[in-house]
Formats: sequence, C-alpha cells, structure tokens
Amino acid sequence: MLSLQLPFSSCPLLRHTKTQSPVHGSRILRPYFPPHTTLGCLRDPTRLRPSVLLQTPTHGSPILIPRAAAAAAAADGDPDAPPGKEKQEEGIRELKDGEDSIPDLNEDDSTGKSMAENERKSKTTTPNSSTSYLAVVFGLWYFQNVVFNIYNKKVLNIFPYPWLLASFQLFVGSLWMAFLWASRLQPFPRVSKRFFAALLGPALFHTIGHISACVSFSKVAVSFTHVIKASEPVFSVVFSAFLGRFYPIQVWLSVLPIVAGCSLAAVTEVSFNAQGLWTALISNVGFVLRNIYSKQSLQDFSHINGLNLYGWISIVSLLYLFPVAVFVEGSRWPGGFQRALAAVPSPWTFYWWVLLSGIFYHLYNQSSYQALDKISPLTFSVGNTMKRVVVIIASVLVFRNPIRPLNALGSAIAILGTFLYSQATTMGKKENKAVPEKKTS
Repeated sequence: MLSLQLPFSSCPLLRHTKTQSPVHGSRILRPYFPPHTTLGCLRDPTRLRPSVLLQTPTHGSPILIPRAAAAAAAADGDPDAPPGKEKQEEGIRELKDGEDSIPDLNEDDSTGKSMAENERKSKTTTPNSSTSYLAVVFGLWYFQNVVFNIYNKKVLNIFPYPWLLASFQLFVGSLWMAFLWASRLQPFPRVSKRFFAALLGPALFHTIGHISACVSFSKVAVSFTHVIKASEPVFSVVFSAFLGRFYPIQVWLSVLPIVAGCSLAAVTEVSFNAQGLWTALISNVGFVLRNIYSKQSLQDFSHINGLNLYGWISIVSLLYLFPVAVFVEGSRWPGGFQRALAAVPSPWTFYWWVLLSGIFYHLYNQSSYQALDKISPLTFSVGNTMKRVVVIIASVLVFRNPIRPLNALGSAIAILGTFLYSQATTMGKKENKAVPEKKTS
C-alpha cells in the first residue's frame, strides 16, 4: 500500500482504492481521499476542520486560507483562528494616538461614566505637584484676564464700537479652536444635529452676556463693570427660584451683602453711566441663563469637554453677533477707524491692541475651563472672586481711575458677599448629599 505524508502535521494517511478505468476497462490504482482529509477537501475547502486549515505548514510555505473557512473557524471558537475584521479594526484603533478619544454622541451613559472615572483617576497627584499646577493655572488665568481687560479698554477708549470688537474677539476664539482641532492638539469632538440644536440656546445667551459686558466696558470704568458683574449670584438665585429650584436660607442671606455693596458702589461711582450700569446687569442675566440653560439642554453631551464646548459656543455666538453688529453700528466703522488710527502713534499700535484683546479673551476663558476641570467648584468660586479683586486693582493702577472711599467700601462688600455666596452654596450641596446617605443607613 502506498502512503503519502503531506506537510500538515495532522494530515491522515491516504489510502489507494481500485477503480474501473472508463477507457480500457482495466482496474487501476487511484488514490482515495476520505471526506475529512486535506486533499479530499481541496475542491470544497469549507469542509475542512478549522484546526486543519489554520495550522502552520512544516516547510514554511505560505498557506492561503479561504475566507469562508476562516470565518467558520472564528465562529466555531477555534483558538488558532486569526482575528476577524472587527477585532483587526479594534487593534488598529488602539494604535492611533488619541484619534477616537472623544466617543460617539450616540453611545450610552456607561461610556461617559468610564471617562469620568478615568478623569478622576488622572487627577490623583501628589500634593506638591497639585499645588504647583494649581498655582500655574491660577497665575495664567489672572494674568490673561488682566491683559484682556487692559487692552480691551484701551481699544474701546479710541474706538468706541463694542459690537465690532466683541465680534472680532469671538472670531479670534473660533480661529484658535479651529487651529487646535486641525493640529490635533485638542481632540475634535463628534457632533450631531441634535447637539447643535441644543447649543443654540446657550450660545444665544452667551452672545447676550458677552456683548452687554463689552458695551458696559465702553461706557464706564473697568473696575465699576466688574463690581456690578459681581452681582451675578443674585440673578442666579432669583432665576433658579423661578425655575423651581430653591436654595437654602443661608444662600439667600449671602446675596444681601452683594446687593448692598453694588448699590453703594454705583451711587458713589465717579464715572457713573446709566447705560454702563444696565448693560452690566444684562450681562449677568445672559451668563446666568446660559449656565442654567446649558445644564438642561446639554446634559446628554457630557462627553464633550469644557474647552470643546466653549469653542462651539464661540463659533455659534459669532454667527449670532456679527450680522447684528453690522446692522447696529456698521455704517460708523470707517470713520471710527480713521479717528482711532489718528489717536495712536502708529497704526500697528491699534492693530496690536485689537489683536491682543481677542487673543487674551479666548485664552482666559480657556484657562478658566481648564481650571474648572482640575479643581473643585468651591476653589474655582473663590479663585473667581479673587480674580475680580486682581482685575479691579490692576485697572485702577493702569488707568488711574479716581476712587472714593465709599466706592471702595461698596466694592469690598460686594466681593465679600460673592465669597460668602460660594461658601453657602457649597455647604448646601454637601447637606443635600448627606441627607440621602442618612436615609439609606
């Protein structure tokens, strides 16, 4: 009997059978291939067992594995089967550096929870490194805010057209985010029509808050605008009450010093202007409604981080603001440019001031979002309160605005009330979290 051993380690021996020759009628020896042998399945490869098809040849020659057989092997759970298409694509995705770091918007909440857990783990650092990082973040935040307020006011002193300046600042922020996304320094978020529909409301209120603050800066001193903007917690408490969310009594008591201090500062302000006052108040309303509306409409898009969210808000706000700016003051821009260029030693001085106001407007907002991602809300609130103090002092020193003693006292009382408000709200949140724990224990 003739036997033949193929280069497959598990190939069985082949037997010969006698068959009738169709030509001469004589009996000849022809090999008989059992159905489950390798050669017997060459005409129908899917009949082979997966372990036979996927074995490595002893001679080192390549084997062409039919797709149908490989799929059958993977379906049968064969341990030697190669990875399927989905597994291969998953491995390729793992090799890409952060390309898909932002999950799809249609994913369930489990993805967001896992991202939140990873984020919390990444925040666990040593005390020294945490303190150093906090100092750097707050230093940049304060510095960028001071630079923005100084150059923003310098531009508005010689070019009193806040609608165009506010539009340019949003334009610079939009270009900045486009650069970060294009260079992949910031992961580009996957967005959908549902996200843009939910973003329209917060972006509109952000536009109102930004342009109103810019108009106020053009009418009154920077220090006075920031004192009035310190009354933002008052509007937050009032509007939250209208929407059915009631704060504890200590929060309501904390806003009383804010109201008293802002009132005293407004009455004693040397550069008082009614339009500057009510536009600063409207700015508070806009930003409070933006925060409230964002929590309601954007709660399903928590996987989009704060910086990316602010980038999209800037882009949509620019689309809101610029057409209105052209309508409100567009006809006065050519003459305003001529007067502004005549008021500075060189045209590039004016252009440089405008550019710096736009760059640092976005940078200080970017730093504030990065700070909020790394520190607790209470620390952020205290830092925001101290930021207003630093900006007020810096603006007074740069522009040498006259300040009366009662005006300084009112400003101090208002800022102190803002600090008390942040403390009271944090204590209220801790008490609300502690109540369910007592019930379950």
